[in-house]
Amino acid sequence: MSDIPELTNEDFSRGMPASVRKRLMRGEFETGEDVAALRHFIGLSQPKFADALRISVHTLRNWEQNRRRPEGPALALLRIAARHPRIILESLEPVA
Repeated sequence: MSDIPELTNEDFSRGMPASVRKRLMRGEFETGEDVAALRHFIGLSQPKFADALRISVHTLRNWEQNRRRPEGPALALLRIAARHPRIILESLEPVA
């Protein structure tokens, strides 16, 4: 038997089409919906995702509501989040 856990309905609800994820991995965030989709894919609330990226919730909301676009280092962090979502989750764990 395999030790890979079975996918749950919650896992499926967080799913993202491969074509969208590949676009986000290239840093091509076209709208705020892309940022929100990435956050949802990782499974984090706005406050937790903002904390993981070390940005303010206000900044994240501005991105998700198309008032501003991520640039420079923020865009690089979003690319990393799209490529390696576990790293984002690990960044929230306390350091021993």
